[in-house]
Formats: sequence, C-alpha cells, structure tokens
Amino acid sequence: MRYQISGKQIDIGEALQTHVQAELGAAVEKYAERPTDANVVFSRSAHEYVCETTVHLSTGLTAQAKAHATEIYAAFEACNEKMEKQLRRYKRRLKDHHRDRSEPVELSEASSYILASDAAGAESEPESLQPIIIAEMETKIPSLSVGEAVMQMELAGAPVLVFHNEGKDGLNVVYRREDGNIGWIDP
Repeated sequence: MRYQISGKQIDIGEALQTHVQAELGAAVEKYAERPTDANVVFSRSAHEYVCETTVHLSTGLTAQAKAHATEIYAAFEACNEKMEKQLRRYKRRLKDHHRDRSEPVELSEASSYILASDAAGAESEPESLQPIIIAEMETKIPSLSVGEAVMQMELAGAPVLVFHNEGKDGLNVVYRREDGNIGWIDP
C-alpha cells in the first residue's frame, strides 16, 4: 500500500510517519484485502490538531475519517479508530451480501460543475437564466449494485452518490434523506 503522509503548514517528523504507517497499515490490512493507497493529512485548527485520512481500496470503494485532538498522536489515534470502525462495518456488509466482487469496480468518466450561488443577486433580476459556472472538473462514476452504492456513500460521508446500476444498466442516484433514511432514484 502506498502512503502519502503530509502536514498543512506544520512539520511532521519521521517518527510520526513511521507510527502512522504501522498503525494504519495494521488496521487496514485487518479488514480490507487489497488496499491500494492511503492519504493522511495533519493540520491545525486553533489549539487542536486535525487528522484527515482517506483510504482507497482496490474494489473502488473509498473510506474517509477525520478527528480532532489537542495532541497530534491522539488526533491520529482517534482518526484511526474511526477508519477501523468503517472498514469493519464495510467487511461485515460484504459478508452479509454473500457475494464477492472478483473484479474491480468499473469507472466511467463524467464532467462535474460547480455553479455560483444566487445569494448575492437574490434581490435583483438576473440578466439571464443560465447559471454561472465557477469550476469544471472530471469525475468518475462507478458501476455498482444498489447496496454497494449505499455502502460507498456512507463510507465517503457523502450526502449523494451517482452510479451506474449493474443490475439495470442505467444511471441511478442514492441520497440521504432528511429523516435519516436512504433514498434511491431509478429513472
């Protein structure tokens, strides 16, 4: 597994990097068969240290965790516990599905746009009804089953996930509803 351990405007020593590789490696290897890479970023937020970790698995799923603490090692330990909990739940769900994915998740290319919010011009009439595009990026749309899509959305902590439905061969959306349940749009 490849590690990228960095600090945002703080120096992280060799001892912390070694500790992160050993502890995170042990946690990930315990619950995920083929992790590909891990990205760990340390930063400061007032008097606390923040640790953000992202682990990519060969199945195409991504797990993310974030934790705060007054000491940098404590921030990593809390983040590592959250990551281990997510991966344990992921592995348990995979066992419950009684289906092993032998091949990696297929990804297709798509464009992603960020539109300007209309908060500033709410009082005045807009010149045109076309939204202002702030940024354009490439994104990937995975081919998953509905259960895997819900799992991926929860692991990423995302409010919504667009995916190709393997069962129906179409574009679908899963999202978290305000009542806490999961919604599924199948056009």
